[in-house]
Formats: sequence, structure tokens, C-alpha cells
Amino acid sequence: MGERTLYGKRRKPGELFLLAAIYGAAYFSAFLLLGMIGYVFFRGFRILGIRFLTTVTSVRQGTVGIAGSLLNTLYIILMTLLIAVPVGTGAAIYLNEYEKPGRIVCFIEFATETLAGIPSVIFGLFGMTFFGGVLGMGYSLLSGSLTLALMVLPLIVRNTQRALREVPEGYRYGALGLGAGKWHLIRTILLPSASPGILTGIILAVGRIVGESAALLFTAGSARLLPRLGGGFGKSLAALYGKIFEPGGTLAVELYLQMQNGEYEAAFGIGCVLMLLALFLNLLIRLVCGERDTPMP
Repeated sequence: MGERTLYGKRRKPGELFLLAAIYGAAYFSAFLLLGMIGYVFFRGFRILGIRFLTTVTSVRQGTVGIAGSLLNTLYIILMTLLIAVPVGTGAAIYLNEYEKPGRIVCFIEFATETLAGIPSVIFGLFGMTFFGGVLGMGYSLLSGSLTLALMVLPLIVRNTQRALREVPEGYRYGALGLGAGKWHLIRTILLPSASPGILTGIILAVGRIVGESAALLFTAGSARLLPRLGGGFGKSLAALYGKIFEPGGTLAVELYLQMQNGEYEAAFGIGCVLMLLALFLNLLIRLVCGERDTPMP
């Protein structure tokens, strides 16, 4: 009986070649990732340190640092998520739970898929013209965050829709049978059950925000200045709040500028920081996906 099974059969030369090609492609992908990480860290680890992470690049003071760009990146991530997550989650809930399948749903889904395929430089041109020109925001972190919110909105909508559709129908019927209202059902049953999938979409959106540079060059600018803190808690808080209306470049923009100026050591140092952020986000995604596969009690 064992000789008649699939694994007991003798493989033909074509099958062996295909199997070797599949294994080779898999191991090549893994070695390519390890090679990129190793090369970037080999070129950039020498500049990494507390001074590099806590100072700002200044020709006058002779310092090379990414503190301003790192702070701008955190600003951009926070503001973009504050705008995109409520809008994207609300849109997905409307499409999946309230609106009946039809032309309207097809049109909205087609619009989100089209937005996902538009190049980022087009978003940058739109953000510069509309947010910066028409609304008078100019080059600012707020203008860049609004532009990136439009970019990551399709990602959040589609992942939230997929997560809501994977919630078992029995949860809905059981809650409605017990007399729960529609909003109570969504708030207490559907969103907690779909939260791993929603969080996965948010993490993927953060990864795109961190790596984006083209759109931010047109909207947020490339300034590296830190807000001037001091003079009491109120003034420091006002300085941090006023930072969102000022121009600022993220780590990806700073990497582009350092490469353009021929500062390869600093550029590879920034690449190390971005690589660590990317690895951290991927680990989060794996943890979320692992939680998602576990059955609910």
C-alpha cells in the first residue's frame, strides 16, 4: 500500500527539477532578505549611537543626527492614523453591515481599489495643490498627514471589510436573537472579534507611512528642526502642538536627502533605523495573525 501513495511514488526528473526550483526560490528569498539586512547594517552600524539618535544634522555645529526626522515621523504616523483609522473603519462597517450589496457598494469598493493603485507622487501633487494651496496649509506635517491618510485609507477599509466578513454569522444571529440592537452588536461583538484583522491593516498602513517619501516631499517638506521646549509646561505643550503646522521631513525623506548629498554613512544609518522599524512591524503582524488563528472561547 505504501508504494501506491503519493509520497511512495518515484518522482520523475521534471518533478525533481520543479521541486528544486521551488525550494531554491524560497531559500533565495530568505537569503536575499538576510543579505540586504546584513549589508545595510554593515554599512551603517558605525554611525548608530545615542548622539546620532538625539541630535539634528547641522553644518554649523558639525553634527549628524536624526532626532528631528524621527520626531516628525512619529508625528506623521500618529496624525495619519487619527484621521484614517476612524474614517476607514467606519466606511468598512457601513459597507459590510448597513448597506445592502448593490451598485453603491460596488462603486465604493471600486473607488477604494482605484485609490490603492494610484502612485504616491500623484497623491503628493494633489496634497500640495489642495491641502497646501486651496486650504492654505502650505508645507506642514498636517498637510502631509492628510495626504498620507488618503493613501492608506483603502488599505484600512479593505482589511477591515475582510475581517468583518470572517466573523461567523452565528455571532450576528445569536446577538440579534437575544434582542441586541445593530450598533450594540457591532460595538460589542463584531469589532472585538474582528480586531486582529483590523489591527493587521493598521500595522500595514504604518509600514507604508514610515516608508513614504515622494508624497511628503511635496506636502510636508524636509525640515529637521526640533520644537523649542522650555518656559513651563504650557509653553512646551504649545510648541509641540504648533509643530503640526510647521514643515518637517520624515526618516525616509532624510534618507533620500542624505543620499543626494553623498552622505552615504548617514544614509545607511537611517536605513538601519528604518529596517529595524520594518522588522518590528512584521513581528507585530505575525503575532496578530497568530492571535487571529486561535479560536475564540
